[in-house]
Amino acid sequence: MKLDDIVPLHLADFRYPEGHPLAGGNGSVYGFAVHLADGIVLVDTGIGTGNAWIDEQYAPRVRDVRSAMREAALDPETVRVVINTHHSGQNAAFPGVPIAVQQAEWDVAWSAGYTITEWIDFEGARYERVNGDAEVAPGVRVLATPGHTPGHQSVAVRTDEGLALLVGQAAQDARDFATREPDASLTRLRELNAERIHFAHDRAVLKRTASR
Repeated sequence: MKLDDIVPLHLADFRYPEGHPLAGGNGSVYGFAVHLADGIVLVDTGIGTGNAWIDEQYAPRVRDVRSAMREAALDPETVRVVINTHHSGQNAAFPGVPIAVQQAEWDVAWSAGYTITEWIDFEGARYERVNGDAEVAPGVRVLATPGHTPGHQSVAVRTDEGLALLVGQAAQDARDFATREPDASLTRLRELNAERIHFAHDRAVLKRTASR
C-alpha cells in the first residue's frame, strides 16, 4: 500500500452555528477511502440528511457518499469495513458492512441529544464495537483518541512509504494539530511522527519534515 492509496472524499460543506468558535464561517467534511488489495476501508460517512435541527443550525450541503466514491473512481460495492472516527451520518449507505466504533462512543450515542439516532440505527446495521486500539484490516488500526467526543478514534495506516494518520477531529485542522496546546490524544498522535496526517475538516495534508 502507498500513501496515495488514501483517497480524500469531500462529503459536505456547512456553516458553523452561533456559539461555535468559528461561528459564521464555512467548513467542510471529509471522509477517506483506504484502498487495500482486496477492498476499501472507508473512514467516516459524513453528514446525513433530513434532520430539521441540523439543517437549521449548520445549513449543510451534503454529498452522497457513494456518489463521492464513484467520482473518485472507487466502487462503493468494494467497501469491506467502515470506521467512524465520529462522523456517521451516511452509515446506512453500507448495510451489512461492519462498522468499527469505540465502545465508549456507542455507550453515549443513545443519550438524548447526543447524535441523530436515525442516521445510525438502520436495517442491516452491523456495528463492531472495540475497546481502545485495534487492527480492523491489514495495516489499518484504530487508535482511541478521546477528546472531541468521549469515544473519538483516529486511524493509523501502515504503508510501504511510512505511517499515515487520519485523525478525524482530534484536531480541527492542520494548523490546530501543529500549534495547539495538546491534550493526551493530540500528544499521542504527534509522537507517532507520521509521514502524512489527514483531517476531517481540512483538505490540507500535513507532511513530515525533519524539524517536526
